[in-house]
Parts: sequence; structure tokens; C-alpha cells
Amino acid sequence: MNDLETTLSDFGAAELPAAAAARRFIEAAGESVDIAYRVLDSPLGRLMVVATPRGLLRVGFDNEQGVLDDLAERVSPRILEYPARLEGIRRELDEYFSGRREHFEQTLDWALIAGFRRRVLAVTAEIPFGAVSTYQEIARQAGQPRGARAAGQALGGNPLPIVIPCHRVVRSGGGLGGYAGGLDRKEYLLRLERAASRID
Repeated sequence: MNDLETTLSDFGAAELPAAAAARRFIEAAGESVDIAYRVLDSPLGRLMVVATPRGLLRVGFDNEQGVLDDLAERVSPRILEYPARLEGIRRELDEYFSGRREHFEQTLDWALIAGFRRRVLAVTAEIPFGAVSTYQEIARQAGQPRGARAAGQALGGNPLPIVIPCHRVVRSGGGLGGYAGGLDRKEYLLRLERAASRID
């Protein structure tokens, strides 16, 4: 009998109603998983949020199974849908989308980000709410003044969109540039922040 089975046996799971047994099973299993995830509804559609014990690891648009498969291969196959562990980011995202939050306070797990990409995303994380920067400026601050294209690629692979606000990076000429979640989502986020920044 493994630890999980022992724990369930201690709960007397066979005698509990199915819902209570399932809840206790998830709580017990949640202590031993490496990756917890939750799917949220948002104005941008469904968002998958993923965390490890070190912090928030991933925010994903669409392709939820693809995100989980990638994380199982790159980080750990011990993954569980565990909403309670992601209650903090759910609350912060709700506040953000309703215009009541300008900064996320979640601890981040940078395991999926290294090298130049990490420098680019660290600089991007400092762009103030309601402001924008350019790919060229982000590249310069990340230590590669001629690396605007590389900065764009790093931003396109941002595993933590919204929380690391890559939507705040635009082209020098004034165009939106790209966005992994789609330009309609980027435009929505920029409009949301402009509107929210005018609320006292």
C-alpha cells in the first residue's frame, strides 16, 4: 500500500459519499504532485493556470492538453487538476480583468525561461500598467541592442502572458506587433489597461 492509499484508508474513503471521497483524494494527492493546474473563464476565453511548489509556471490560452503534455515532458509527469492551489492567481486575474488590479503578486517559477529569453521577460515584467515599450527598447535593456527580432521571438514564447505583460510591447512604428494569444487579445488587454488607468 502506498502513502496515498494509506491516507485514503485512514479517511475511511470506502464509507464516505463519492463526492467527499473524491475531494479527499484530490487533497491527499495534491500534496505529492509537482504541477497543479486549473482552467478559468476570462474575457479572453478559457485560461489554464499552472503552478509548482515554487510558484506560477504557466498561463495558457487554448490547447490545454498540449500545454499539459509539454509540461509533463519538460518538467514532471506528476500533474493534477487542483483548483485550491491556484486560488490566489484566480483572484488576482479576476481583479485585473475587472480593472481593480495593476500588479500581480504571485511568486513566479522561472523554470521554463532561461538565458536571453529570461532577460527579455524580466525587463518586460517591469513595464508599468497602462504603458507600452518597443521590441527594440526591450532588446536594448536585455543587453542586445540589435536584437529586436530575437526579443520578439522571446516574447512570443512567453509562458506567463498577462502576468509577464508581453502585450505591452509594440513595434517602434506604432503597430501592435505579434502576440501568441492573437492580436485581438493583445488589443483587448491594452484597451483594458488604458481604461482602468483612468479610473480613480
